Amino acid sequence: MERKPVSEIFCAVQGEGPYVGARQAFVRFVGCNLDCSYCDTPFDEPVHCLFEKVPGSGEFEKLSPLLCASDIEERTRAFDNLHSVSLTGGEPLLHAEFIRDLDLPAPVYLETNMTLPEKAAILKDSVDYVAGDVKLPEEFEGSNFVEHIERTCRCFRTLRSNQHRDCFCKIIVTSSTNTADVMDVVEQMSDYISCVILQPVTQHTRATDIQTILSLQENLLEIKNTLIIPQTHKMWGCL
Repeated sequence: MERKPVSEIFCAVQGEGPYVGARQAFVRFVGCNLDCSYCDTPFDEPVHCLFEKVPGSGEFEKLSPLLCASDIEERTRAFDNLHSVSLTGGEPLLHAEFIRDLDLPAPVYLETNMTLPEKAAILKDSVDYVAGDVKLPEEFEGSNFVEHIERTCRCFRTLRSNQHRDCFCKIIVTSSTNTADVMDVVEQMSDYISCVILQPVTQHTRATDIQTILSLQENLLEIKNTLIIPQTHKMWGCL
């Protein structure tokens, strides 16, 4: 029986993007293929998977960190009135074959860095919402940027927004973000997405950045609907 590393299963609300406030079950897979500068998710394999059965209680059951499909299915069915089940990480596409076969109690909301197009192809008929991050060159090292963007665009083409699936693009904005890079990548993937989300990194955003972000939004609106939405869960301590 195949088992995958999972660090958390809990119920809360989505804190980012156009579905802010939607009630979700979260399944946090362990492991990522990138090393982004702002990432606040531990890379080490956990000793336990923490399962919070009562949402917001802060009381966690300690499970094995290696879970099979039935473990995840059973835990997510403990939650009612879900908009969707968020598969996050880490990078859940690393576990695409495993995720494809999950029988979850609500639509699947995939949070991914959009850099694994071969894995995306495995899941294209198994997800209902795609929160696709665009990673800019200042966020990580060791990658050919042209090749990286080409793979990102392939992912967006594969998981594109259509009548069965909403695929949107999320771009983290820091004080060092190159706005020309943002314009370029959005131009390349505009046909595949429903909207662009500019997400200021909470700890990096200063008053002097506000004009830059608003100007970037104004320019992007010529290409695609663009929203500025910060990480709301950090504002009220939900996660």
